[in-house]
Amino acid sequence: MLPSVLLPVLLALALLIPAAGHAQTATGPVLMVFGDSLSAEYGLPQGSGWVALMESRLKAENPGWRVVNASISGETTLGGRNRIDAELARHRPQAVVIALGGNDGLRGVSLETTRANLEYMVAASRKVNARPLLVGVRLPPNYGRTFSEKFRLVFVEAARNTKAPLVPFILERFAEKRDFFQPDGIHPTVAAQPLMLETLWPEISNVLKAR
Repeated sequence: MLPSVLLPVLLALALLIPAAGHAQTATGPVLMVFGDSLSAEYGLPQGSGWVALMESRLKAENPGWRVVNASISGETTLGGRNRIDAELARHRPQAVVIALGGNDGLRGVSLETTRANLEYMVAASRKVNARPLLVGVRLPPNYGRTFSEKFRLVFVEAARNTKAPLVPFILERFAEKRDFFQPDGIHPTVAAQPLMLETLWPEISNVLKAR
């Protein structure tokens, strides 16, 4: 017969064993999406954005991967730079989709600052062995052709400087189609979300397979 003093210890161990097993089944490689309103389902029903659609596709095509959406509506690259280290430590992703920059352009943030912030986030991801993917965006035509082109090149230059893969334009498949945008003319509708995923998926898939 066991001494009574050992019973609480053994009971505690018995309770820990199933808990540890449950934690193990919940683990797996993590893909973190780090973006702004285009990734945070702004103006959309919950679960209808491209990130949610990607999560469903991952379950079918890449079992075991989990998706964390760390996107915040209105986020700038400075905001992302300020919080990415904490998010990386919290979620410990193996891959990071960095989809920020649009709000910088709309607010007139200097191009050099935007590029530097993007490069910082790529470097921060790699520092914890997470594979980064940059996602670009472009400004509406009313911002002028010259500035819009310089803004487009910010993502190209950041990707070149860091040797990170790049999706040049997240809205590529429908940017000129007004029906795919909400009344504000900036945020895509539910119908546009599958098109965004199709634009991103080839590079996302490559990042998931990279070693």
